Parts: sequence; C-alpha cells; structure tokens
Amino acid sequence: MTSMWHPFAQMGAVDGNELTIARGEGVYVWDSEGNRYLDGTAGLWFANIGHGRPEIAAAVQAQMENIAAYHTFGEYSNEPAGQLAKRIASLAPVPGSKVFFGSGGSDAVDTAGKLVRQYFHQIGQPERTVFIFRNWGYHGMHGVGTSVAGLSPNREGYGPMIDDVIGVPHDSADALQAAIDEVGAHRVAGLFSEPVIGAGGVRPVSETYLKESRQIVRDAGALYIADEVITGFGRGGDWFASNRFSLEPDIMTFAKGVTSGYLPLGGIVVSPQVAAPFWAEDSPMWRHGYTYSGHATACAAGLANLDVLEREKLPQRALAMETVLTEKLQPLLDLDVVSDIRSGVGMMAAVQFDPELIAADPTFANRADHSVRDHGVITRVIAGGGLQISPPLVITEPELDELVAGHRGGIQAVM
Repeated sequence: MTSMWHPFAQMGAVDGNELTIARGEGVYVWDSEGNRYLDGTAGLWFANIGHGRPEIAAAVQAQMENIAAYHTFGEYSNEPAGQLAKRIASLAPVPGSKVFFGSGGSDAVDTAGKLVRQYFHQIGQPERTVFIFRNWGYHGMHGVGTSVAGLSPNREGYGPMIDDVIGVPHDSADALQAAIDEVGAHRVAGLFSEPVIGAGGVRPVSETYLKESRQIVRDAGALYIADEVITGFGRGGDWFASNRFSLEPDIMTFAKGVTSGYLPLGGIVVSPQVAAPFWAEDSPMWRHGYTYSGHATACAAGLANLDVLEREKLPQRALAMETVLTEKLQPLLDLDVVSDIRSGVGMMAAVQFDPELIAADPTFANRADHSVRDHGVITRVIAGGGLQISPPLVITEPELDELVAGHRGGIQAVM
C-alpha cells in the first residue's frame, strides 16, 4: 500500500502497481528493478538537457554550500536569482522585460492572471476582467489555470474558481474576434495561448493564426499571455516559441525547461509596458509572491542548465531535428489504429489514434501506453487519445529510431 497520492492518477489502480524510477542518464531512465527505458516524454516535457548531468549537480552543491535559500520579499535578493532573471530577460522576445519567479508552471499562470487584472486596475480600467482561453489548452492546475483550462475534464467538479472566462476554438481567429465582440472589447483582460498546445494533444497551428490572434488581442486593448511552460528553453526550436514566431507577448509564462526539471522553478516574463506601473518611483506594492520566489539553489540550477543549452546549441538542435522527428514518425501511419502524426514544431509530436476506435474502446490508448513501455519506451496518453512524444533535446537519430520502434512494437501488440 502506498501513502503517496499521485497527481492525475486513479489511485485505486495505482496502489500496489507503482513504477519507481530510480536513476537517469541522457535519454534513458531505469526503474527500481533495473529495467531501462528510453524517456520519450522527457519526464513531463522538462528534461531538455537529458538526465544525470553532473554540471547541474555541481552547481546545486556549490550554491547549497553558500546558502541554499533565502526569501526575496521586499529588497532581499540573491546572486543566482538576479543573474538568472537578467539572462532570461536577455533571451525574451521583448527587450527590457522583467522576470518574476515562482516554483512552477501553475504558479506562473496564476501569477500572470493576477498581474493582468492588477495591471488594468492600476491604469484605470478595472472593468477588464474577462480571460479568453483556447479549447484543448492546458494552463496548469491552480485557480486561474483550472478556470482557463481548454480541457473540460480538468474543470469539472470544482465549481467556478474565477469569474469571467470564455473558451474559443483553438485555431480560429474569427471565433476569437467574435467572442471579443460579444463580450465587449472594453471588458477583455487577456488571452491565454500556448504557441503549441501540449498536453491537449500536441496541436500546432499556423504562424498566421498565432500572429492574427495576437493582433486581435492587441486591437482590443487586452494583453496576450503566451504560455511557454512547455515550449520554452528550446523545445519549440528556439529559446522561446514566441521568439520564433515574432509574437511579442505582453506576458510569457515559463517553467519546466528553465532547469530541465532538476529543481522546481517557474515564473513569468513581463513586457516593459505591463511592468511600468509597478516600477515607477511612487509605484504601488504588488501584493503577490511565494516563499520560494527566486529560490537561490533552484536559480543556480537554472543558470547551469542555460549554460548547457547554450553551449550545446540545443534550441538550434531542436529546430534542426524537428523534420527528422516528423520523418521518422510518419511510417507509423501504416498502422490501422493510427490516424494522424502531429508534429512540426521543435521536439514535440503526438501519435494520434483513430477517434472512432477511441470512442468505441476508451481503454485503448492507456493499453497502448503500457505496451509501448513494455517495449522499452516511456510515452504518455494525452488529450484526444494520442501518445506524447517529447524526448530530451539531446536525443540522437539512432535513439529516435529506438523510440519509434518501441511505439510500433507496443501499438502492434494491442491491436
């Protein structure tokens, strides 16, 4: 019997059947029984530089030998937090941006939502409270993120967490404009938008849609919030997908790849326009923050992680490998149960099962997931009945072949 309540788990099925991951190296992890798996998901999209990097461990140890953590409320700071904020700001799409730290992606989304509403309060437009979200989108599981979830099962059973939220189709600029017109542009606070929808099924959209939706939000006087928790720090084929697609977001969330998961860290990048009311000499205090905002050791891990990403040119590698990944996955379409391969932006893809099959047998995707793992590759079921493919950015072509072979063997075994 386990005492640990797992996230996103049917505990009645998990209890007594846990898979304990004991160690990792590169693109591989080993369980407590010594079985090796190719990590086709990079944990939960986060292990961009791969597992077991000694330079991260060394940076963490060195920082802990000085001071592991101290709060950053008020005028307090620490060197790693200040340095990491400066580096992230230098990589951001909008020059002069500011960085606010939390502990992860869900923190980041809540921080973004609160800042948007506080910003409009400060500039004399308190009526702007409406958030728009895209169907299939995922924005974490705190209050704001749950409320703007484009995956309805993630909202069910909680009741209203925050008021004034509207969902629109994930790929229609016309629908976004119609929603703004219906509620009134003067009431819209912002749009939460993943440049590539991740947990909602890996659903890339055209660059044209991304830019049109950004302009529609701008024309309405609202803010564009790019959720880069998954796509940031190389996975989307650039430091940020917003850089790649010239989105110039007003606020950008980040987490996961900022430390490659070695320690929990997240935050938001805030454009100068949005930061301005809070940085003036007589500015008000923004009453928001977390005990671990700017955690010294987590930020030290982030700095070391960025060093690896930069030294090994991993964002550029993800861009170069996106075509290779797509080409290697395409032959899986000859399996009758596979209806689509969604890919084409960095190291993100989905093997989509036939929707009619999923409707007739809702257990199929889960059985395929476990079967692929039995064939030596870890994957994960994502929304819509597909399997997630998001390996570490250090993966080689032979290792991609291994990843594809594991998927083929696993899927065939349950057909």
